[in-house]
Amino acid sequence: MPRKVKFNYDRAIHRATQVFWKKGYSNASLRDLLGAMGIGEGSFYNTLKSKKQLYLECLKHYNDTVLRRRLAALLSGASAKEGVRAFFKAVLDELDDPRTPRICLFEKSLSSEVLAERDLKRYVVVGLAAFSDCFRQRLESARESGELPANFDPQVVAQVLVTYLQGLYQVIRVLQDRTQVERQIETLLRGLGL
Repeated sequence: MPRKVKFNYDRAIHRATQVFWKKGYSNASLRDLLGAMGIGEGSFYNTLKSKKQLYLECLKHYNDTVLRRRLAALLSGASAKEGVRAFFKAVLDELDDPRTPRICLFEKSLSSEVLAERDLKRYVVVGLAAFSDCFRQRLESARESGELPANFDPQVVAQVLVTYLQGLYQVIRVLQDRTQVERQIETLLRGLGL
């Protein structure tokens, strides 16, 4: 008979996500994680089994909360162009929020330590492809409706947006001027025909 979880699982996952988000997979020690989660080793191993499994749960939690908000912004605009801008505004707003790290947990998952773990790599690769696909679908709909020209390539543009976003998370650590970042984003989007 499986043991009953004796702690608030959702809150513990949320807190562990914060630790991984700030420290990354390798730098987050089990002690850090257990302290943030407010549980002991026994509860951890009985429920989650391993740090790798916890990380997977945290990536899922991140997708269900942070990435969901960003994708909702992408879909919120009356046009694809407005939606893409709303997406980037949501990203910048979160980066400016002092309660969140100035990084993306998914971007942080592109480390050699995470990608060396087969299950984690699979989740990250599939997640990035799905993320890119959300952009592609939004842009394809805009092309089909006539908002974007017939020769517009939603697949390539979606990949460029995702690539730019990953690079943005790298430079945002030192580039603090939001106005400068907004100008970069606007230049990129206009260059892409958005």
